[in-house]
Amino acid sequence: MATIELVTEIKASRERCFDLSRDIDLHLRSMSRSGEKAVAGRVTGLLGPDEEVTWRARHFGVVHLHRSRITAFDRPAHFRDST
Repeated sequence: MATIELVTEIKASRERCFDLSRDIDLHLRSMSRSGEKAVAGRVTGLLGPDEEVTWRARHFGVVHLHRSRITAFDRPAHFRDST
């Protein structure tokens, strides 16, 4: 199996990057052109341990619902979202 590694250098603290990666409002702003919305669970703010969000989006003319729950959380090192 092949492995692809992507490295991105960011001029921000680890804590800031960690928090932005689970910020629902930032995600909504970044996806505003597609009309993506948080429709259930936590719909604003930062996702935390054992919280979930349900997203509604239209891609290629088809409406999709996607639910994601934070199942592992160790700020600022790691979190896992599971569907």
